[in-house]
Amino acid sequence: MSFFKKYYPIVLLSVFLLFSACVSKKSAINNKNTSYKDYKLVWNDEFEYSGLPDSKKWNYDIGGDGWGNNEKQFYLEKSLENSYVKDGKLHIAALKKAYENSQYTSARLTTYKRFLIQYGKIEVMAKLPEGKGTWPAIWMLPETIRTKEEEWPLCGEIDFMEHVGKDPNMVHVSLHTELYNFWKKNQYTHFERLPDVFNDFHLYGFEWTTNSIKFYIDNKLFYEAIKEENGKVTANEGWPFEKPYYLILNLAIGGNWGGEIDDTIFPSEMQVDYVRMYQTTNKN
Repeated sequence: MSFFKKYYPIVLLSVFLLFSACVSKKSAINNKNTSYKDYKLVWNDEFEYSGLPDSKKWNYDIGGDGWGNNEKQFYLEKSLENSYVKDGKLHIAALKKAYENSQYTSARLTTYKRFLIQYGKIEVMAKLPEGKGTWPAIWMLPETIRTKEEEWPLCGEIDFMEHVGKDPNMVHVSLHTELYNFWKKNQYTHFERLPDVFNDFHLYGFEWTTNSIKFYIDNKLFYEAIKEENGKVTANEGWPFEKPYYLILNLAIGGNWGGEIDDTIFPSEMQVDYVRMYQTTNKN
């Protein structure tokens, strides 16, 4: 009997078990479980429809003025080329296409005027675009910046996923405040290198309480920012995370951080499997 025939059942079983383990690992990350102990789901989009993003849940930021970072794209509203839902995923696509004063188009979706949250757990399952010049981001701003009550960085900013294509597989998280921000080069920040952000979906999230913000990737804690209990830092200038924020999903092109653009990568897109926001049920 040949080696293959003799050991074929064992080999087949081993392959099956290995495949099952991989599927189980993948499923553990991509699960449809929407519950956590002491939390309730208060807002979500599973993208189980087709066409434009749900207008009851999503709004758009529009324009091509560089967005304070010398970005090169023009963000379009309700463009099926740039933001659409298909096969259970939200697609945010950047194109090499001239529009007004820009040579690229893309989309920036927000929950402003749709949903705001203060404290809780926020999660986004996403797959990122590949190529130099891409700058996808998943982040939050408070409504006070839109109502002109506060300017940046006094208003605060929570970045729980940023990636630039010139530095593949390196994911960054940051908090920006009046006292701690990238202008001063002292912001709360951390980065993590992941195995493959382009071909695999990863779960990006954070847990937000009155005293800390904990950042997670694939449900693993990798950075925590803690409110400092001394003097000025407890005021809005140091910890402006005691008010409602809205979510932003966008794909920028080029700019101060995105850098040089490789025009051969287009169309380029970020895909989102789901977005979920939770708030605590614990009264203590």
